[in-house]
Amino acid sequence: MTFEEALPHIKKGAKAVRSGWGGFELYIELRDEIGTSDGTFLQVTPYFLIKTSDEGYSMFSPTPCDVLAEDWKIVHVD
Repeated sequence: MTFEEALPHIKKGAKAVRSGWGGFELYIELRDEIGTSDGTFLQVTPYFLIKTSDEGYSMFSPTPCDVLAEDWKIVHVD
């Protein structure tokens, strides 16, 4: 699947990964809010996060290679 095909799913809350990645990257997701110290959430400009196997979450910006790749797949996370 291309990034263009995966993006509508990601916008609806799905998580995606490239099968060409080595396994360290578990999935990316789109966020549009951030939590505050008092437990509330603030709406923000949407941004991507990537879930990794050891660091938790990091910011993710797709590279041209990611955008042009055809190995994206939707993953289901419990």
